[in-house]
Amino acid sequence: MTPASSEIICFVGGGQMAEALIKALIAGGVFTQGSIRCSEPVETRRKYLEENYGIRTYEQNDQAVSGAHVIVLAVKPQVMDVVLADLKSEITNHQLVISIAAGVTIAQLEAGLGEGIRVIRVMPNTPALVGEGAAALCKGSGVPDSDMEKALKLFRAVGKAVEVPESLMDAVTGLSGSGPAYCFLFIEALIQAGIREGLPRPVASELAIQTVVGSARMCQQTGRHPEELVSMVTSPGGTTIHGIYHLHRGSMFGAIMDAVRAATDRSRQLGDE
Repeated sequence: MTPASSEIICFVGGGQMAEALIKALIAGGVFTQGSIRCSEPVETRRKYLEENYGIRTYEQNDQAVSGAHVIVLAVKPQVMDVVLADLKSEITNHQLVISIAAGVTIAQLEAGLGEGIRVIRVMPNTPALVGEGAAALCKGSGVPDSDMEKALKLFRAVGKAVEVPESLMDAVTGLSGSGPAYCFLFIEALIQAGIREGLPRPVASELAIQTVVGSARMCQQTGRHPEELVSMVTSPGGTTIHGIYHLHRGSMFGAIMDAVRAATDRSRQLGDE
């Protein structure tokens, strides 16, 4: 287990992604319960976080961030301007600010918090809720490598995390940010296909989900190129090649690539609005 940090981390916003990080940081020994704070306007949510994780919660942001070493902005993009205005007079250049709000740029964060504030932007995804997330991080001006290593450690507690330049964050949004939805649709398609062929829904669901989980783990653990793994399943004149032919004829590759491009373009549009 990783030795717990002596620093204080504060989450501004106590939603699902914040909860996933809090749970993982405590379970992994990265932070102790006493060194984690969270500001959350909804009283029932505050009580839930206190009772389940033993952390300190606050109604007001200024009380929560005071004295914290790391501040994670875990609020919806549409309220970020209000939150930044609320925090501008409270946050100092001795604190590291990490934002997980989709589409909110480093320039927007730096402008909202003031000159000299160290800012890191993160694009996580929903599988972080089960400890299997994929996150990409980029840093603002004046952020040292030690801060980036600290941020990477936080998000590796709930999955995989990589550093990218901010110019690629829209592509990250289109791929791993929106990607879980594409995967869920593919799983549902497999389930429906199994039902069409006569399998009961519970059986089709269990087989489809485990097939996708197992295939992903094969990619991850063997390190082999997906094309090589496809060839392991495909024999000349067999069942798999007949199925693959229909996937290619239906332009599955093109449809997925177009989906990532469309989501990437929409992310760019949202950033410009």
